[in-house]
Parts: sequence; structure tokens; C-alpha cells
Amino acid sequence: MPRFIIEDDFWALFPHAKIGIVICQGIDNSIRDVKFYEKLLQEAEKEAHKFLRQEEFSSNPVISVWREAFKKFKTKKGARCSIEALLKRVKNGNHIGTINPLVDIYNSISLRYGLPCGGEDIDTFVGDIRLTQANGNEPFIPLGKDENASPYKGEIVYKDDYGAICRCWNWREAQRTMLTENTKNAFLCIELIDETRSVEFHLALKELSDLVSENLGGSVKIEVLDIYNREVTIFNTD
Repeated sequence: MPRFIIEDDFWALFPHAKIGIVICQGIDNSIRDVKFYEKLLQEAEKEAHKFLRQEEFSSNPVISVWREAFKKFKTKKGARCSIEALLKRVKNGNHIGTINPLVDIYNSISLRYGLPCGGEDIDTFVGDIRLTQANGNEPFIPLGKDENASPYKGEIVYKDDYGAICRCWNWREAQRTMLTENTKNAFLCIELIDETRSVEFHLALKELSDLVSENLGGSVKIEVLDIYNREVTIFNTD
């Protein structure tokens, strides 16, 4: 039974962080109603403007808090939190296109709540999943690429027994574990480092799980990990 484990070296850097996960089992992620997801994203883009009230983009709190976090570990030059990448597109008037239902759902939640969200296909995992500092030799093929780009030693990564799953905490996901229309079992996550936003964090998790359950079927389970609760069993994939 695979587990999700957050290692001590992560908590040494981010003792107040919370990682919320939504474990989805037996879902149907096939694309059937593109217009529904287009509307979901468009409405979320409109809501996201509330996070862009400062004229200087990097001064907006949901961005600056992650810029400071990324200074605490080794990162690839130019790597930014996933929420910053989404909000930059909104600021520049570039619409977020549909990809597949799970990705569209978590992108809409990310935009509506100003929190980084991501997801992976559980059936591609090899062993346990860990949020930890990289040793620097984990294999990693970035999404949309075909060449290895291993993380730096000390970089915060999600990884399994095979290699890295997401680099620079929530910057770039792996081709190997990406969500597709064929995904049946998914690991979705929302990350919080701003303690003042705990209410929004829990609301986002609930809405994420509800949207998946209502639109993709299957079963969903919410778990929240923090420094006092560092691991959880995902489920038996046998």
C-alpha cells in the first residue's frame, strides 16, 4: 500500500506548512463536456484578479510569500511557484486552456483560491511518494520534454522510488506521472505556507474534492499533512 511521506528535511525548512491531498479512486477523466470546463476556467480567471491588486506583480501577497519560500532551497534559475505562473497568464490576458477534466478542475481551484494545486496519476507511482530534499541524481523528464533534467541536490521535490515527480516543490511536473484522460486514480494536492490563509486552504480542498466527485465519479478522500502528521497511506492499488 503506497504511502505519502513528508520527510524531516522538508519540515526543517517549512515547519508551518500544510499539504492537503485529495485521493481520487475509480474516476472517469475522459473529456466529454469541454464547454463546462472552459466556463469553469473562465470564471476562475475573473475571480483571480482579486489576488492582483498590487501594481507590481511580485508584491501581491500570494506571489511574494512563495518567492520567499523558494529562496530557502536550491532552485533552477527562473523557477516559480505554479500559482505565480497561472496568475501571470491572467494578468497578461492569456486564457488558461483546457487540458483534461482533473487538470482543469485543479487549475480552477488554484486560480479561485490563490493556492498552488497539482496532480499525478497514482498508477504510475513506484513505491512511496515523498516530499523531501533531492539528492541530485533522481531521473526526471519534464512534462512535454524527452531529455533528463535531474533536480539539484537540496532542491525540494516530490519523488517516488524511481525518480522525481515534481521539481522545485510545485514548479514543473514529470511526463511519467502526468494526469491523462485515462487516469483512474489520482493524487491531487494543495500547498499552504501562509498560516493566515488556513480557512481558504480548507475551503479549497473541500471544493476540489466536491468538483471531482460530482463530475468524475469514483470516490475521493481528503487528508491534511503537517509537522504533527507527516504521512498517510494512499490506498491499495492491487
